[in-house]
Amino acid sequence: MIDQEDAYFPSIPFRAIVEQSLAGIYVLQDEHFAYANTTWAEMIGRTPEEMIGGHLREFVDPDFLDELMALYWRRINGDLKSLRFVTRLVHKDGRVILIEVHGTRMDYKGRPAIVGIGVDVTERLKRDEELIRSKAQLQELAANINRLREEQRAKFARDLHDVLGGMLTSIKMDVSRIMRRVDSPEVQEITHGLLALTQDTINTVREISEELRPSALDHIGLVAAIEKEIAVFSNRYNIATCLAPCEVTTRLSPKRNIAIYRIFQEALTNIARHADATSVFICLEFNDDDFRMEIVDNGRGIDMESQTMTPIGLLGMSERAREIGGTLEIGPNPGGGTRLCLFAPLVHQGVQ
Repeated sequence: MIDQEDAYFPSIPFRAIVEQSLAGIYVLQDEHFAYANTTWAEMIGRTPEEMIGGHLREFVDPDFLDELMALYWRRINGDLKSLRFVTRLVHKDGRVILIEVHGTRMDYKGRPAIVGIGVDVTERLKRDEELIRSKAQLQELAANINRLREEQRAKFARDLHDVLGGMLTSIKMDVSRIMRRVDSPEVQEITHGLLALTQDTINTVREISEELRPSALDHIGLVAAIEKEIAVFSNRYNIATCLAPCEVTTRLSPKRNIAIYRIFQEALTNIARHADATSVFICLEFNDDDFRMEIVDNGRGIDMESQTMTPIGLLGMSERAREIGGTLEIGPNPGGGTRLCLFAPLVHQGVQ
């Protein structure tokens, strides 16, 4: 350490600690570096001698200089005593180095100065940015997969209903004509069986088509589609299911309709598979600016440690909620069982 620092670092052991510190240590006074230890200087490819006496502008990224000077003078003037932030310094080779600094105003040789420490966080922040980009890309991919899946479901539903359904209806009509024209008891018995089988197949095709893409969702809205799904669910699993009366005050965009419906559908599927419930309560609320859906069952409850519901199912619901700007909460219900709550902003029809 050079002689001019003796008054500030009088203790030889303390001076050694400062010099050998793994963190960069610096003193700023009158917008100049009054002191820099080796670690601080080496972070930007310099020596302490190159830095001491140099003005801040010599080492700071020009795009960040005005902001840094404002922060410097706020502390010098006493508006802030100390501050932690990430600064941008320029390495000797021209690279911008990101350094997290924590500087405090104090007197240095009888005049105000900033004494601080800094750590190079360039690589850490770069990794963080890459993770954020990767997450955004994965979310975009998931959204595209959901969109393509819904498009395929809608196409398959139309094909089943229009093409296969039409063919089966034609077969049914032909079998009916045969029945009217043939008197043979044996043939009548066979055609009766064919007619019943054809009708069962038509009903099955309709059910599959509805599961792929509920027609009510496209024609009469979200609440009607949910009511229809509740009726099927209650009948199929013998679980008493109640939908609280609700007033629909706004029409949701198709994107929001399908996302909310699929979350609702997955929630009922999980209840049927895992909850061992005998009753389910559902509440839909349309407020001025947002929508809320609450689903509560009286089953065994959810273990947040093991989570009996499949991770893929939970991730799928959460991702659909995120796509419409919403949040999904799943946890134990205070009265027993499991509670799922979806919050999402309302968007008028035609606005995504």
